[in-house]
Amino acid sequence: MDLALVGARVVDPESGLDAVRAVGVRGGTIASVTETPPPATTVLDVTGLVLAPGFVDLHSHAQDQVGMRLQALDGVTTALELEAGGLPVATRYQRALDEGRPINFGYSAGWQVGRMHLFDGVPVDGDALDVGLANVHQPNWHRPAAPDGVARLLDLLGREVADGALGLGVLLGYAPDTDRSEYLALASLAASLGVPCWTHMRHAGLDGVTEVLAAAERTGAHLHICHLNSSSEGDSEEICAAITEARAGGARVTTEAYPYGAASTNIGAPFLSPEALAERGRPTTTVTYLATGERVADAARLRQLRSDDPGGLVILDFLDEANPVERDLLLRSLLLTDTVIATDTMPIVDGGVRLAGDVWPVPPTARVHPRSAGGYARTFRWLVRELGALSMMEAVRRCSLLPALMLEAAAPAMRDKGRVRPGADADLVLFDPATIADRATYTEVRPSAGIAHVLVNGEFVVRDYRLVLDAMPGRPVRGRR
Repeated sequence: MDLALVGARVVDPESGLDAVRAVGVRGGTIASVTETPPPATTVLDVTGLVLAPGFVDLHSHAQDQVGMRLQALDGVTTALELEAGGLPVATRYQRALDEGRPINFGYSAGWQVGRMHLFDGVPVDGDALDVGLANVHQPNWHRPAAPDGVARLLDLLGREVADGALGLGVLLGYAPDTDRSEYLALASLAASLGVPCWTHMRHAGLDGVTEVLAAAERTGAHLHICHLNSSSEGDSEEICAAITEARAGGARVTTEAYPYGAASTNIGAPFLSPEALAERGRPTTTVTYLATGERVADAARLRQLRSDDPGGLVILDFLDEANPVERDLLLRSLLLTDTVIATDTMPIVDGGVRLAGDVWPVPPTARVHPRSAGGYARTFRWLVRELGALSMMEAVRRCSLLPALMLEAAAPAMRDKGRVRPGADADLVLFDPATIADRATYTEVRPSAGIAHVLVNGEFVVRDYRLVLDAMPGRPVRGRR
């Protein structure tokens, strides 16, 4: 073996193994999982640590080196941009390959920027999030489209899937006035191509999820609901019951959530208008503008910021974790059967300007939602160690195997991720179950604690709790077409 990891508690959610084992790695692949350590060039004693499949994040907008380094320090070995996606994905993949990435990466086909490109003439360069944030003010992309426009959009997205996109990334919530028939057509396209449709629902609450469930039942498509926690509002119980019933009837609907009671988005989002906030009974002070760190004082200030900087990033409070009733609403979404943990990681900003992708360490003046640095460590600290709401095995499953299973039909490479077995990719995280914890806050970007080692394709990107700065072993995860 190139490497033998000896003495760890190996947790493999595919086989159910939870025991002390030695794991041998050769050529970027797991070669053995045995009771007796194999002979190896390098032997590392990892007694007392949990060895698990590296975490697979389905929802990561921080697709640069600095964002992925923070995620590696949180145990992530594969970070995918599936909600916003990329366009064209071929450019997005090539850029990441040219620059190098510490962890694996992949992209869906971006519906929002596809609309911006077709209906507003916006040039696209592969990075859907940046293009989307810079062009939210464009006049036409968020409006209903004529049938020929929808047909052109479907053709564009279909060609992106043929180029390797991991399904369709659909930000309905940022264009709620688009026709519902368009979403149904997107679901039909996804079904015909055999790929998922990664969906930010049109509206928060029961009305939004009803549209997704109806489309899944009608088309047979695999429809995925992003950030169920922040999209449920106060309807968590009713939404979870509706999803459970739809699944029992055969609907292919999957869900994700992150363990926080605050969200992050751009201040120009339609659901952050003063009128939309008032309709949901939320004061403007629930919005924190990251460029200045201010809580938005009133409707006049909110309108000014939305006009001056519609793509500016904000933190949005939606549930108070200190309130037992609201905490239980958050937990209901997180603990729904087969809900995966996905972070919705955001780009880091410093003074309101996106931090350069290769900067390290993160400067103390930078700001980002703490889920971007600690979403997985928080899961094991809070849901496993403190609350006992998830077992170690189930938490590992929701962070690794379950997201891999969701993608297998679209991306065969995922069949070798999320497992600790011979033949699987050596994408591994080793952490201390007694000390793993999130350290990032809403005002300070800090890496997680307790993550001892992270291997990506057999190469250390975190070694002895420290980032390996020159390690760039990340590989593209592409669609099967």
